[in-house]
Amino acid sequence: MPQAQPPSETPAVHRRSVLAVAATAAAAPALTGLAAAPASAAPASAASTGVASAGSARAAASRGRRPCALPGGGDLGPNVLVFDPSTPGIQARLDEVFRQQESAQFGTGRYALLFKPGVYHGLNAQLGFYTSIAGLGLSPDDTTINGDVTVDAGWFGGNATQNFWRSAENLALVPVSGTNRWAVAQAAPFRRMHVHGGLNLAPSGFGWASGGYIADSRIEGEVGPYSQQQWYTRDSVIGSWLNGVWNMVFSGVEGAPAQSFPSPPYTTLETTPVSREKPFLYVDRGGYRVFLPAKRTDARGVTWGRGTPRGSSLPLSRFYVAKPGVSAATLNQALDQGLHLLLTPGVYHLDRPIRVNRAGTVVLGLGYATLIPDNGVTALKVADVDGVRLAGFLVDAGPVDSATLLEVGPPGARRDHSADPTTVQDVFIRIGGAGPGRATTSMVINNRHTIVDHTWVWRADHGEGVGWETNRADYGVVVNGHDVLATGLFVEHFNKYDVQWYGQRGRTIFFQNEKAYDAPNQAAIRNGALKGYAAYKVGDDVTAHEGWGLGSYCFYNVDPTIVQHHGFAAPNVPGVKFHDLLVVSLGGQGQYEHVINDLGAPTSGTSTVPSTVVSYP
Repeated sequence: MPQAQPPSETPAVHRRSVLAVAATAAAAPALTGLAAAPASAAPASAASTGVASAGSARAAASRGRRPCALPGGGDLGPNVLVFDPSTPGIQARLDEVFRQQESAQFGTGRYALLFKPGVYHGLNAQLGFYTSIAGLGLSPDDTTINGDVTVDAGWFGGNATQNFWRSAENLALVPVSGTNRWAVAQAAPFRRMHVHGGLNLAPSGFGWASGGYIADSRIEGEVGPYSQQQWYTRDSVIGSWLNGVWNMVFSGVEGAPAQSFPSPPYTTLETTPVSREKPFLYVDRGGYRVFLPAKRTDARGVTWGRGTPRGSSLPLSRFYVAKPGVSAATLNQALDQGLHLLLTPGVYHLDRPIRVNRAGTVVLGLGYATLIPDNGVTALKVADVDGVRLAGFLVDAGPVDSATLLEVGPPGARRDHSADPTTVQDVFIRIGGAGPGRATTSMVINNRHTIVDHTWVWRADHGEGVGWETNRADYGVVVNGHDVLATGLFVEHFNKYDVQWYGQRGRTIFFQNEKAYDAPNQAAIRNGALKGYAAYKVGDDVTAHEGWGLGSYCFYNVDPTIVQHHGFAAPNVPGVKFHDLLVVSLGGQGQYEHVINDLGAPTSGTSTVPSTVVSYP
C-alpha cells in the first residue's frame, strides 16, 4: 500500500479543534430485540443484584436497621451481549450495535460484546463509541474469529482523530484480507489480542489518525501505522513495524524496530520495568470468573504464549455486579462487605465518593461504564493499601467543580507497595464534551509504586459544555507518590499544567499531549515570568526521574500568536533524565520557544516539523 504523507505535507494539520461538528447521538437504552437469548445469557451466581438491592439498602437505612447483605454475582445486564458459536444472527446484532454507536461520540449508550470460547466464521465486528469486544477464554487463542474487528472513520469523513472510547481484548483474529484495520485515537486499547496477519492503524484512504495503544498482543504480520502521529506498544510480539510519523514508542516488544529517534522516530526499550496486565472476565465450567494477572518485572513479550498465564482468579460471586442507577452508598456497602465491583455498561451518578479501603480490591468496568460525580464530589478514592486494581471505566466530570475526580491514595501516603502495587488501567477521565463539566485536578496519585498503565485524561476541546472557563480544569495528572510508573500517559488541553510530578524516582514511558487549544490570549496562560505552563513539569525538589518518548503539541486556534516557552520543565540535576522529547506546532497555530527548559530549537512557521531533544540533561 502507498505510504501516507506525514502531517507536515498536508494542509489539514490540526487534529480535533475544527472537527467539533462530530455527530452526537441521543441517549441510548438497551437495543430493542437484543436481549440475550438462552444461548447468550450470562450465568447467574446469585438470585439478583443491582438497583433493587440498592433500594432495599436505602429503605433499611431509613428505618434505622442494618441493611441486608448484598449478594455477589448475578446477571450482567441488557447491554452485555454474550455469544457462543451456535448463537443465531450474530452479525445482525453486531451491526445493530454499530449503527447506534458509530457516531454517538457523546451519547449514553454503552455496550460489551463478549464471545465464549470457540471458533466464529465470517464476522466483521465494527466498533463504534463506548463499545468493547472481548473473548471469554483464559487465552486469546481460546476464542477465534475468522473475520475482522474493525475501526474505521467513515462516520467522520475518513478522519480517525476522534475515534475514542472503544476496545478489543482477548481474541484471536484471522482477518479476511490478511490485515485487520484498527484506526483509533485515544482511549482505544488493543489488549491481549492475537492477529494471524497484519494490523493497519490508519483509516481507509490514510486520513488523519492520532492513537494509540497495544499491550500483551501478538501480531504475526506487519503493523502499519501510516498516518498515526504517535503510538505506544508494550510487552508484545510483532512481525514487523512499517513506519513512523512523530513518536513511536516500544517497551518489551519482540520484533520492535531498533532505537533510532528522531529519524525514524522510534524509541525502543528492551523491557518494561514493571507491568501487570489488566484484569479480565472469562468463563469456565463453573461460570464467570475474573482473572488477575501476576506482576512482571523487566517484562518482554506476551503473558499468554506458553500455556496458562501466571496469576489468580476470582469467581463472579465475589463481585457486586452493579447496574446503572445504583447508589454510591450501595457500592460502598458492597466494598465494606468484602466484595469487589463489576460495573456493567451504563452511566452511574455518584453523590459521594466510591471508597476503596481494602487491599486487593478490584474495580472492573465493562463497556466503558461511566462514573459521574455530582455536586463536586470525587468519583473514587483509594486508601493507602496494597494491590488495588482499577480498570476499564470512564470518569466524566459533573457540572459542579470537583477538587479531584480520582484519588489513588490519601495525601501523605507512605507505605511501600512495591510487592503488590495499585494498577490504574484503561481508566479514562473527561471534563466537558458530553455536557458541562469542571474539575480543578483530574487524577492524583499519592500511593507509592502505583502503575498507571494507559490513561487518557482529557479536558474536552469539542462537544457540549466546552470553553476556556466553561469546562475549566487547571491540572490533569498530579503525582505525589514515590516510585510511580506511567506506561502510556495521554493528557490533554488543561488550563495550566497537564502533568505535575512531585514524587521521587518516577518514570514515564510514552507521553502524548496537546496544550489547550482555546486559550484566549497570551495573558491567559502567563505563568509568572514564563509564557505558558509546561505540558509535563517535574517538581523543583525532585532528584530522580526518567522519561522516554514524550511529545507535546500546540494548536492555539483562538489566538495563533501565542508562544509557549517550552513543552517540558524539569530540574537540571543528574538524576532527572529524559530521552527522545519533541514539541510540534500544528500548522503554525502558536509556537514553542524550546523543548525542555531553555533547551531545544524553537518551532517555526507552518511546517509542522517537530523540534527534538534526544537526551536531557
